[in-house]
Amino acid sequence: MAEATADSQLAAVDSGAPVNAARRYFLIGATGAVGAVGAAGLAVPFVASWMPSAKAKAAGAPIRIDISKLLPGEMYGPIPAWRGQPVFVLNRTPDMLEGLSDNINDLTDPNSEDEAQTPEFARNEHRSIRAEIGVYLGLCTHLGCSPKYQAGVVPALLGDWKGGFFCPCHGSKFDLAGRVAKGVPAPSNLLVPPYKFEGANIIVIGEEGNA
Repeated sequence: MAEATADSQLAAVDSGAPVNAARRYFLIGATGAVGAVGAAGLAVPFVASWMPSAKAKAAGAPIRIDISKLLPGEMYGPIPAWRGQPVFVLNRTPDMLEGLSDNINDLTDPNSEDEAQTPEFARNEHRSIRAEIGVYLGLCTHLGCSPKYQAGVVPALLGDWKGGFFCPCHGSKFDLAGRVAKGVPAPSNLLVPPYKFEGANIIVIGEEGNA
């Protein structure tokens, strides 16, 4: 519409009709503005297409976790999710790490020999890149319930178990490295997801590196 009006004004100039210069410049400027708005409207969805959608995130787009405020002995909260699964991030104290070697005979797979549960970079006693920072999917390998973090021993409930993750649904126990205890319903260790560190305090869940 604006272009047609501008053309009629220009036609009037060619036919010798009196020219209203101010009106002509206004119409030409308005036409350009309409074109610019249209181009911007096209640019918005184009730029938005670069951003990962909620569907892409659910399918496994990496997530970043800042652990700069995670104190020793604590588990990161609120619990983040990757691919719709809870991720446990635990900052283990030196005493916790020392205790990992005390219960070897009570574990089903203490050396993480099941490759489907533990990536190569985490096949060590603490099952992690950095000894103090454990990263595990928070789903019991029995029926997919979410175990509860227990920092210390609860003798009345679990005997001499030294703490870790306990699934109250069916009684499965995992130590502070996510390794499953013998004689419980869960058949295998908690899964270690692919992850890497960006600097000292950012964990990227969903990408491997710097093992």
